[in-house]
Formats: sequence, C-alpha cells, structure tokens
Amino acid sequence: MLVKTYSAAVNGLDVTTVTVEVNIIPGVMYRMTGLGDTAVREGRDRIASALQNNGYKFPHGDITINLAPADLRKEGSAFDLPLAIAILAASGAIVADALQEYMMVGELSLDGTLQPIKGALPIAIKARAEKLKGLIVPRQNVREAAVVNNLAVYGMDSITDVINLVTGKQHYEPTVVDTRREFYEQQSRFDLDYADVRGQENVKRALEVAAAGGHNLIMVGPPGSGKSMMAKRLPSILPPLSLAESLETTQIHSVAGKLQRGTSLISQRPFRSPHHTISEVALVGGGVNPQPGEISLAHNGVLFADELPEFNKTTLEVLRQPLEDRRITISRAKYTIEFPCSFMFVASMNPCPCGYYGDPTHRCVCTPGQIQRYLNKISGPLLDRIDIQCEITAVPFSEISKASPGEPSEAIRQRVMKARERQTARFSGTRGVHCNAQMTERMIHQYAEPDAEGTDLLRMAMQKLSLSARAYNRILKVARTIADLDGSDSVRPQHLAEAIGYRTLDRGDWAERRA
Repeated sequence: MLVKTYSAAVNGLDVTTVTVEVNIIPGVMYRMTGLGDTAVREGRDRIASALQNNGYKFPHGDITINLAPADLRKEGSAFDLPLAIAILAASGAIVADALQEYMMVGELSLDGTLQPIKGALPIAIKARAEKLKGLIVPRQNVREAAVVNNLAVYGMDSITDVINLVTGKQHYEPTVVDTRREFYEQQSRFDLDYADVRGQENVKRALEVAAAGGHNLIMVGPPGSGKSMMAKRLPSILPPLSLAESLETTQIHSVAGKLQRGTSLISQRPFRSPHHTISEVALVGGGVNPQPGEISLAHNGVLFADELPEFNKTTLEVLRQPLEDRRITISRAKYTIEFPCSFMFVASMNPCPCGYYGDPTHRCVCTPGQIQRYLNKISGPLLDRIDIQCEITAVPFSEISKASPGEPSEAIRQRVMKARERQTARFSGTRGVHCNAQMTERMIHQYAEPDAEGTDLLRMAMQKLSLSARAYNRILKVARTIADLDGSDSVRPQHLAEAIGYRTLDRGDWAERRA
C-alpha cells in the first residue's frame, strides 16, 4: 500500500516541501531513497522502538521509502514523525485519509515522545504557502510556529497524540499566539541602562551617533575604563525592531536552534559577543550541516568584538565582505546558502598589550615595537569599515562617586529614533538603504555634501591631521548623522568638526599623542 504525507527540509533560510512516500508490499527489505543523511537513516531504529512502546508493531514486509525531491539533501531527525505515521498508514495499522492535508516534523524518542526540532518558524511559513490544512510540531516548538497566522498549528507531546489527530479519534485545538501583543509588550524591557554609567559623556555621545546612523564603532582605552559595560547597553538605545525585522531575526535563530523555550518572536535587537578564540566557520557560518554564524545571529542587532586584536587575524579578515554586502554566501561543492547579516559592528581594544600605553595613572611596560605590532593586528581594510573611532580614558573618582545617575537610555533612544525617522523619509524610495551608514558614494554627494566653509574645514583636517583618503566618505556619513540628530537638513561645519574627531586611529600622530 502506498501512502504520502508532507514534511520539510531546511537549507539555510530556504525551506523545501518534502513528500514522504512509503510503499509496503510482501517481502523482507527496507530501502530509503532521497539523499537522507545519517540522522534520517537512523530514524528507522527510533521509529521501531517508539511504535513498539506505544502498542504498535513495526511492519514486516518490503518497505520502500522515498523523500522527494530525491536530489535534495535531507538532514536531521525531524523526519522521524512523518515517516512513522506514513509507515503505520501504509501497513494498515491506522486509517488516516486526511494525511496529505498536514505537514509534520518532529524527532521521536524511544518511548514515542516528540523532541524539539530546528527551523519550526520557516517551516510554518512554507506550510502556509503550500495552503495545507495544518502543521504538526513538537509541543516545545508550537509557540514559535504559531506566530504564522492563517495556519492551524498543533503542538503534540507524543506519537499517540499525532495518531489520534490524523485519524480523527480526538479533537485538538490549534495553538493561537497574539503576535502583536506579545511583540510590543517585550520591546521596552532592558536589564541594562545608561543611567548606570557615570561619566564618559564623550563615549556615550559617540555611541548615540553610532546608533542613530547604524555606524560601526571601535573604542580604544585601558582596562577597566568601561568599554564592555557601555557596549552591552547599546541595544537599549537602538530603535525598536519592526515586526518584519523581528520575523526575519527569529527565523535565523530558529534555524540555528537558538530560540529559548516558549519564545514566539524575538522582540529586542540581538547582541552577540563571541569569544576571541572563535573560528572562521563559527563566525560567518557553514560547516558540514550549514548553520548561521555569529554575524547572522547578530542580524538587525549588534556584533561586539571585545579585545579586537586578540582575535585571529584571518578570522577578522572574513568580516570585510559581510560588513560591506550585509549578506554572507556560503559556497560548498554540493550546496550554496545565503544568510543575511546586516549588523552594527562594535569593537573594543587596549592601546597596547599591557593596556596602559598613554594612561596617566599606570606605567606602560611595552616596547615601541610591541605596541606597533599590537596595533597592526587590525588591518587597514577592516579599520576602513569602522566609521567611528573613539578614545576612552578611565573615569576619575570624582565622577564615579557622583550620587546622581547618568542620562537614562530611554532619553537617548528618543533622540536616536527621531534621527532614524529623518533617514527613513530620506531613503524611502531607495531599496536596501535604511540608514546613513548604508549610503552609497552617490548618496553621500547628494545628501551629505558640505558647504564652502565645511569643505575648507575638511581639507584642512585631511592635511594637518594626516587623515587618509579613505576617511573622507566615513567623515561625511557620520556628519550627516550628527546633522540628523541636530535636526538639520544640511551638513554644517560643526557637524563636520565632530565627525573629524571620531577618526582617532586614522591620524598619523595617534601614537605620539597617546604617549
């Protein structure tokens, strides 16, 4: 007897509907076709045990299984559930006439309980596109999948529950999630706030400018000056995620298996802080079974690299292309997968190996050669992609001992949101450009061209401060953001002057001034 049902294969963020076909005739063979990996093939043993422990027998006969399309690689254990149900139907153990109206995914334990799978959200989106009656997922994935409206999503605990559903023996209500209510309720809840930061007003200003324009930023300063503390509070001043951004971000985390249990949508911008020992594959994604890397997990949020020179230099260099293209393409011999990775890159570093070069309260023990080699770990092309370079010094006791808190994140966030609204209106007719950091060279000349006084100031800065030619466009982008924060339609000399001050590491005399 031939039986068909539907499942799904996830490759990157792309989902392909997989038709699970099972045919049983008299015999003793068991064959599986359709490029299933080891986890898929091992499902036979899990299915046999699950059926036996729930009162069913694994059928004896010539069993042929096909996972169509047969030329597409299928990975993971999510095919256990549809295979088990199809085998039962093909053997006549159950009668399920509506089997082709459902898509189902789930890993089976040996006792028949369902274990969570990766990628439930993109699978639900595909099931709705296929106009199926419903989607059956493990209970742990149901809220994630139920985000998709106009689709009946059933969260099941065991294979027995699934059998009762598809045979009509028991009625189950689909799970319904009020997406918008849950999304907006969680948006303004932050555990960290800039009100806890006393002093460092110049650095907080640089972070505000970076958040307003989506600019990459690096902070250079001694240990204990607050670099990591301020970076971790950056999401609290970024504009809130839109519902579309939230859905896209949640899909990436769903495919990676990083969603917390019971989570429906990610409502706050992600903040990823990988350790400096991270490998290239873990950073950009890939592997035998392709998974999104840290740069994709930081999509629509912040990627923070603490102690930047401690990262492997070749690992840092793979960031250059994603920082420009905001997408990463992973090409292998048998597949090509693309992940989005539009993120703010924020980094921190010490000025030397010991950390105290130029610090007035500590003696630096590094030689000039050690300092230069340390700084040279950050290549020019990578530094070129960082718009704002900010020096930071340790906070004096008089600032730390202040009883009054600093400016709260919410006040800064309101200014950032107003600046972003100006940018949204400016780039409304331009595809793929949402903030000043994404402006092309043509847009820079159109929206950030300084007047005669500003041009003279910029020319003087380029000459006297030994700024490189690559800093020119970066200065204009940052100046445009400062003007937006100021509510100005044009870039004025004072906006340029502040932007020039954020090119610390480009200045030829940086080491001498630091000393």
